[in-house]
Amino acid sequence: MPLTCVQALAYVVIESRAPQRWRSFLTEVVGVERLLADVPAAWDYYKMDAYVWRIAVCPGDKDALHAVGWEIDPAVDLDWLIGQLNERGCTAQRLSAEQCQQRRVSAGVGLCDPSGQVVELVQSCALDYLPLRSPVNVAAFETGFNGDMGLGHYVLPTRHLDNCVDFYRELLGFDYTDSMNVGGRELHFLHVDNPRHHSLAIYQHPQPHQSGCVHLMFEVKDLDEVGLFIDRCREHDVAITASLGKHCNDQMVSVYVESPGGFAIEYGCAGLRLDWQHYRRTFSTRPSQWGHHWQSLYNRN
Repeated sequence: MPLTCVQALAYVVIESRAPQRWRSFLTEVVGVERLLADVPAAWDYYKMDAYVWRIAVCPGDKDALHAVGWEIDPAVDLDWLIGQLNERGCTAQRLSAEQCQQRRVSAGVGLCDPSGQVVELVQSCALDYLPLRSPVNVAAFETGFNGDMGLGHYVLPTRHLDNCVDFYRELLGFDYTDSMNVGGRELHFLHVDNPRHHSLAIYQHPQPHQSGCVHLMFEVKDLDEVGLFIDRCREHDVAITASLGKHCNDQMVSVYVESPGGFAIEYGCAGLRLDWQHYRRTFSTRPSQWGHHWQSLYNRN
């Protein structure tokens, strides 16, 4: 039995050698709101829904996905969870009071997955219930009722595919939605305890991946929002890395663009919502029904 059950992708922390590049990209292109008041120093925080924040950018020596926060049930005994994780070979420890304040959570546990990605299991993320004030008038992002579906999904590249799948499934309670083979490499889509088709995908990657992420997905309300995003990318000289297309497995209509962090951003709409009690795992033989013609960023990786 898994040690815990993850409810949603709560937040991502991005390390950057040039945080100012993310400021313009996230606010003027993606359309999230930068928080300027009542935030701890050093990090830039960005809001997209009823949660106080969803994306943070911290200054650092590299451009990479620094940490991923997964929300778990606040009733879970963290001391018990840490003991169980350590018994299974993970080096897990409580987040300090300062770290919890920085993340606006009541408590949490930090550890690394087999790929080396920093994973934070957090409880009771702060919500302010304030609406998004998008600088470019994005109406809303699809995150569920008061954010209960999480901010979206991300794709983890790893040379340790089987170990990573076991870590997320056997320890953290993720489960299979779908899998496919892309160019001879396996790709597994995993869901957590919400209706989003997948909150994590794990991609078999033969070499160390500097950014620690293939892409990060944000979902908006409709195709018009995706089209306006494409227009903003053109206005701000943001490179399109995969043209507009529709995925087979989650039905997402989306476009992929290059971010300042060396990984892609998928920006889409109309992703599936699933009832896991009446779902059977699938295997996809191709990624897209139409479109998604890949460009330079994916070829470089």
